[in-house]
Amino acid sequence: MSRGRLLVLGDSLAFHGPEHALPADDPRLWPNIAAAGLGRAAELFAGFGWTARHGWWALTGDPRLWSVLPSADALVLALGSMDTLPSPLPTYLREGLRHLRPDPLRRFARSSYLAAQPHLARLLRGHPVALPPHLTVAYLDRCLRAVRAIRPGLPVAGILPSVHNSADYGHVHTGHAPAAAALRAWSARTEVPLLDLPALVRPHIFGGAGNPDGMHWGYSAHAEVGTALAALLRPMLP
Repeated sequence: MSRGRLLVLGDSLAFHGPEHALPADDPRLWPNIAAAGLGRAAELFAGFGWTARHGWWALTGDPRLWSVLPSADALVLALGSMDTLPSPLPTYLREGLRHLRPDPLRRFARSSYLAAQPHLARLLRGHPVALPPHLTVAYLDRCLRAVRAIRPGLPVAGILPSVHNSADYGHVHTGHAPAAAALRAWSARTEVPLLDLPALVRPHIFGGAGNPDGMHWGYSAHAEVGTALAALLRPMLP
């Protein structure tokens, strides 16, 4: 008999380890640890820099996800962490750098932006962010309504955004507190429980145990998050 499935919509925090990104089925990643703790298998849909908006696009535009949703035992909306990051360039310009041609121009534009980003983050005090809190909540709401229309009784959990200590963003994270407050209000309104990522990973990140980028986690943090998520979801499952 095949195991049930835990459907996870996330970002690079779900598949990046202490040194580099990993295949989605690596057992050391928190989605797989959580799923294993529940006697299930994880189905991860995630990408670098994914915000709640990317999650909505995946939910509405990825036929692979559509094939998983009918048989999923629970959904984890592990989105919102990247929304809080400083984004001195508007998102459409920042994400559009990859489309510049010729290649030397693209490489120059990208390297110039990456060099300027920490200085701009400090100068602008972390504003604007990749996705404002009201839009994070709006896209999570869309995801939740769509899923509940298709699977009315499906257990759903979310997260409080993670924290970072990244030099790439000038060690600035002023967007975190407003986003966390907005998500707590959303959780209370929708009755979607939130896993408190900052409480789990803050000592790990600021203690230097994570990835050198100051954002992604080592395997001990993945283990803590996966174990805590399994504990959060267990009472919600049959």
